Amino acid sequence: MASPLISGAVVSKETAASAAPESTETRPFGVPHPTPPRGTRKRKGDGLVALAYLWPGLAGFTFFILVPLLGSLVISLFEWPLFGSPTFVGFANYQKLFSDPTFYTVLINTVIFAFVYTALNLVLALAVSLWLNTRIKFSGFWRVIFFLPAITPMVANALVWRLLLSDNGLVNSALASIGIQGPSWLSDASFALFSVIAMSVWQSFGYNVIVLSAGLGSIPKEILEASRMDGTSAWQRLRSIILPMISPSLFFTMTMTMIGAFQVFVQPQILTQGGPGESTNTFVLYLYRNGFVFDRLGYASALAWILFIVVMLITALQFAGQKKWVNYDK
Repeated sequence: MASPLISGAVVSKETAASAAPESTETRPFGVPHPTPPRGTRKRKGDGLVALAYLWPGLAGFTFFILVPLLGSLVISLFEWPLFGSPTFVGFANYQKLFSDPTFYTVLINTVIFAFVYTALNLVLALAVSLWLNTRIKFSGFWRVIFFLPAITPMVANALVWRLLLSDNGLVNSALASIGIQGPSWLSDASFALFSVIAMSVWQSFGYNVIVLSAGLGSIPKEILEASRMDGTSAWQRLRSIILPMISPSLFFTMTMTMIGAFQVFVQPQILTQGGPGESTNTFVLYLYRNGFVFDRLGYASALAWILFIVVMLITALQFAGQKKWVNYDK
């Protein structure tokens, strides 16, 4: 009697499995194993070709990121002057760091700057992006205007702002013309940090305008038109439609802005030199001074690793929290 597998009769899966020879994969008699398409077959030498394309990026990552990162970790375990022989001290730099009152001052200043700056940056960028997406004339021109500060040299912008906010600068002169005595924006501890934040927001919010405008432009117009026909208000559309649909763009801008805020250096260095007192001294500015002014590279490297850990923790919290409010479904 002919086998049902050969005759082509319909049999159950159990019968076919028992009649088929034992192998790693059970297949009907005479049916060959599927072969991948010709274009997807792995050819000899494909790995070398891929490596040839990847090596420039891998070399740059290795020599400009990985090696300096590990090198700073090693230096942080030494008392390492700019000129002279290093001395191994173990974790003494880290112990000294946590007993340094200035460390806590600059950490608090940096945290305040980062959160206030990020919040103001995103609110202003979102407001401008919504305005630019209201079918106004010359919207492309206005996008360029708002983006210009982000691509101009930060040092030049900081010098201009220092002139504007000086005691006899344009801002106080304008206030005096209407009978208001302007404060010492850069030499008064009550206003110095706010001035640094204001200059930083003006410098960089244009980049977020471009990103959020792209997110707003991807929202289907039919959805907004349907919501208007249903009688929703502008606030309801913003809260229930616009913000959920641009939440990936908001998450990206919030994360990148926060990371950049913890690395602020040029603005306090040019505007206030970290003063008055320590009111605008930030983490990276304090790190720079320890390394290249006070000649303590080991201590500066320890500061750098603490900053790295702080930024990583905050970024990890942002990624953990985004699951509750970021919507990737269009």
